[in-house]
Amino acid sequence: MLGYFRDLTRPQLHAYLAALGGWALDALDFFVFVFCLKSISGEFHTDVKAVTEGIFLTLACRPLGALVFGWLAEKYGRRPILMLNVMSYSAVQLATAFAPNLTTLLALRALFGFAMGGEWGVGAALALESLPARGRGFFSGLLQEGYVLGYLLASVLFATAFDHVGWRGLFIISSASALLVLYIRLGVHESPAWLAGGTPQRPSAALLWPAAREHLPTLAYLVLLMACFIAFSHGSQDLYPTFLQGQHGFSARTTGQIAIVMNLGALGGGICFGALSERLGRRRAIALAALLALPMIPLWAYSHTAVMLAVGSFLMQFMVQGAWGIVPAHLNELSPPAVRAVLPGFAYQLGNLAMAKMAPLQAGLAEAHGGDYAYILAWTLAVVAVVLILVTVLGPERHSAELRVAT
Repeated sequence: MLGYFRDLTRPQLHAYLAALGGWALDALDFFVFVFCLKSISGEFHTDVKAVTEGIFLTLACRPLGALVFGWLAEKYGRRPILMLNVMSYSAVQLATAFAPNLTTLLALRALFGFAMGGEWGVGAALALESLPARGRGFFSGLLQEGYVLGYLLASVLFATAFDHVGWRGLFIISSASALLVLYIRLGVHESPAWLAGGTPQRPSAALLWPAAREHLPTLAYLVLLMACFIAFSHGSQDLYPTFLQGQHGFSARTTGQIAIVMNLGALGGGICFGALSERLGRRRAIALAALLALPMIPLWAYSHTAVMLAVGSFLMQFMVQGAWGIVPAHLNELSPPAVRAVLPGFAYQLGNLAMAKMAPLQAGLAEAHGGDYAYILAWTLAVVAVVLILVTVLGPERHSAELRVAT
């Protein structure tokens, strides 16, 4: 693992760390909201399902952010737009801390989704265009696990600070993610592939649409694939803290501790399966991870003690994020050079849009079954894992394709 990092030049390492940090802090800001669903619903005198509409709005607005920020990154470069992304989602996170009512809070989560939507595609393009082809699967796996690092940070923050500062205090603390902009400004270079493309050839909106339209079959497949991935991750993650607090009655500290263990498993899975995809190929590694998630469902959803739930969540997220760790490399390899900063991120966020109602739907079904979140979580994972396997193995693959920008 260290050998891959030793092969990187200093600019390559800084570009990679910037993309990883941007995605991790983005996820931190998102999952702070997920942990606080129950407390927010209590303060605003509503049910959890009403507050989960904030998750829906975040996911639903991400495609627009991916399109806008992705186009800006094609035109003005990956680096400055990544800084704009980080500043945007951090500012909205801070504003959320002062939301006076549920309506305002939901509107702010929609704005957060717009800002969040652009980060993944722009950051992944900056990182993967800066890195050598060797070890791309490993770096892809670690890059995607920035999302897990963000969830891990949110878990630690919730477990240690929630009882002292409340949900509003957590939003204020997490808005410090804006400090990443200083690192990008001082230490990160522009993508060599973008610079090699030549400024006169930078695509305008009028040129990007025909380029995307020319590759509609690829876009359609990527959206379907990402919808399955979104259901796989969000279906197993977003309501798990609520499941632990509501169905098992665990405290904020215990819930946060279980989530920490869960995310350590996710981090390990993403790195392991990302590296494994270099040998097995992208499709087979994804399918293997999804297949191995199925026998983890009983331990993950139906255990009765905090220790066994922690073990189950560790193993489940090892597999879920193991599959996810391959996504950045797989999507960028499948995307045409002319629209690489737009197409992967846009497909990713359209997948989010397709599955944006998952959390409210799961919460509503759980409430309809007497608060039985375990039943809904188990069925969600069983169905989604099978569908993800089928969609993946029947799709294309361009393992270790050269990543360049069309001139």
